[in-house]
Amino acid sequence: MSDKDLIRQRTLEAAHLQAIESNPLDAEQVAMFEMFDRKGWPEEKQLAYILERARAQASDAAE
Repeated sequence: MSDKDLIRQRTLEAAHLQAIESNPLDAEQVAMFEMFDRKGWPEEKQLAYILERARAQASDAAE
């Protein structure tokens, strides 16, 4: 199994676990995590991206 296949499998497993917990990932979230894997972003950069995205959505909702 290639690294790409392993990463895809882990992403799908994580999405499945989220669904079991009644908090399923939507298509946009799955695409975001696949982008992280594809681009090889370190965890710090991933976290910063997610936090900025959450801030932007909160700001949009407040307006």
